[in-house]
Amino acid sequence: MRASSEETLVERIRSLRENPELRKTVENRLKEFEDIGRRGADIWMKEMAFCLLAANYSAVSAYKVAENLFSSGLLFNGSEDEIRSALVEEGYRFPSRSAYIVAAREIINEIRDSVPFMDDFRARDYLVNRVKGFGMKESSHFLRNIGRKNLAIVDRHIIRVVVEYNLVDEIRSLTKKRYLEVEEKLRKVAKKLEITLAELDLYLWYMKTGFVFR
Repeated sequence: MRASSEETLVERIRSLRENPELRKTVENRLKEFEDIGRRGADIWMKEMAFCLLAANYSAVSAYKVAENLFSSGLLFNGSEDEIRSALVEEGYRFPSRSAYIVAAREIINEIRDSVPFMDDFRARDYLVNRVKGFGMKESSHFLRNIGRKNLAIVDRHIIRVVVEYNLVDEIRSLTKKRYLEVEEKLRKVAKKLEITLAELDLYLWYMKTGFVFR
């Protein structure tokens, strides 16, 4: 009997996990995320800026921009105009997101104090409603990067995988309902592999990009 597409994907990830170097890289990245979750509001703010900047943009480039804002002090002390100018200088495509960064900065202490007492799903809903520029994907991304394990980051790379393996039909519009459907499909894959959605995401990202990122 021919394996289903879900089973094919499970086997593909299982084979990737047999690569000791790749597996160690994934494990180290997950430990890094857990460490970030234990850090203060300043480090959380850097991750939040990264997730805001990464939406519909290169994750690698967005992280570089977020790091530069952090190291220059603009992330915490820059005005909206100063941050916008820095984004333009970096060649960042959406400099108006400086407004999102400033708005997030104003509530980051509240977020740092509140999120640890929420489960993953409540925390995601809270961030979607509280953080300007955060939808389901961005909120899930941020939570994964502070050590949460049970949410899927349904970005363009992940969508390509689930469509390619026929887990879902072509996705034209990623509504909340559709997002949760994709997340549930990925949850089934993770369950078969006996890994978390956070770990699964790193392998799926690797499948499409050839490297493990964040």
